[in-house]
Amino acid sequence: MKVFNTLSGKIEFLPETKSKPLRVFVCGPTVYDHPHIGNARTAVVFDAFAKYLRSSGKKVFYLVNVTDIDDKIIARAREEKTVFSKVAEEYWKVYQKNMKDLGVSAPTKFAKATKFIPQIQTQVKTLLKKGFGYEIPGDGIYFDTSKFPDYGKLSRRTVGQAEDGVSRIDESIKKRNKADFALWKFSFDDEPGWPSEWGFGRPGWHIEDTAITEYFFGPQYDIHGGGLDIKFPHHEAEIAQQEATSGKKPFVKIWMHAGLLTLEGQKMSKSVGNVMTVDQLLKNTPTEIFRLMVLSHHYRSPLNYSTKLNQEMKRRWLVIMEFLAKLESAAKSSKEKKMGGFEVRRYSDDIETALTNDFNTPEAFGVLFSFVNRIHPSLWRISKGEAKESARLVKKFLKDLGFPVVFPKIPPKIKAIAKAREKLRQSQQFIQSDGLRKKANDLGFVIEDTPTGSFIWPKL
Repeated sequence: MKVFNTLSGKIEFLPETKSKPLRVFVCGPTVYDHPHIGNARTAVVFDAFAKYLRSSGKKVFYLVNVTDIDDKIIARAREEKTVFSKVAEEYWKVYQKNMKDLGVSAPTKFAKATKFIPQIQTQVKTLLKKGFGYEIPGDGIYFDTSKFPDYGKLSRRTVGQAEDGVSRIDESIKKRNKADFALWKFSFDDEPGWPSEWGFGRPGWHIEDTAITEYFFGPQYDIHGGGLDIKFPHHEAEIAQQEATSGKKPFVKIWMHAGLLTLEGQKMSKSVGNVMTVDQLLKNTPTEIFRLMVLSHHYRSPLNYSTKLNQEMKRRWLVIMEFLAKLESAAKSSKEKKMGGFEVRRYSDDIETALTNDFNTPEAFGVLFSFVNRIHPSLWRISKGEAKESARLVKKFLKDLGFPVVFPKIPPKIKAIAKAREKLRQSQQFIQSDGLRKKANDLGFVIEDTPTGSFIWPKL
């Protein structure tokens, strides 16, 4: 399999790990608020990626950090007149529920920053000893980016472009360089912290990730994933910290970044009220619809969430599920004559080719819909064996990407209409049976006559 490596700017083969698991780390949540659909996109992308790798026989150790100490958490605790740990635990539970509701289950391990304070302090101590860190009295310990010539190699920026960062920057007028970032922040008054040889304080945002990954993976590992919005300065800072600490390069072999998600054409911003949380999304959007939306776009491409796109994804999902339901019904028929010039294996191979080429899920879905269009007109004429093989292809494809196979529920009232209509047809009362078909249609359901009986489905 090959993926785009942000570091090299090239498509590269996944690292060879032989019998060892592929070590994958993805930046996790800062637990101070409800996750939004931008956070969810990144989580779904890497969940599907890890599940696909495992389905192809690879062992994967998928590690995710949880930032449970941060200035944003402290600020929220002050607002709510409580302690930071209570805020962090509350929103950690929200995050876990949201991920479960989204079908995100691939991570092997979640690691909370507060559980790795000794490892964080060890890295800070090493960086100070090697001359990469310096103290700003009354502020904290900072990383001196001028001492790390490779700073900017991931994002292709210079130290002087630090103000261009799209994720949070450590502000201090006493920094030596614009790009310098906090390794350890001193705590004052009611701020939480831990004792250290430099003073009571708490970790900077970036240092937790490298301390956690070094603990589980060592100083170098295979794949680092995350959203494009934190490539700079967060991921840049991780590289500087770990390579300066260990002296080994590269810190990570392949960097993968998921594209940004906008909402109705605008960047999501809490200040202007343009944010959709996962809870808000799931009120009227099933998890499989959001996953289809995410994977119908290439993981590196922008995704604009809109009401129109949501409706289109619901229609596409119904098409896929209708096709699969009909295949399963056709597999029960007695037909054995094969459909000429039809090979399931070719479509399966084309799907595999798309997924192994930079995890091109939209291309893979394009193959799937070509498959649907090829068979659907002749679906009731294919053999039982072909129907079963076709159903296996669809179900495997969906399972490999983490989709649940969920057929829509047909209300008892609609089933009763279809049953009554079938009796009328058998007694050749076609005018009356057509009336019942129209009644079902007006209620949002189509009744189709097939060789295996009435097939009921929601109107597309």
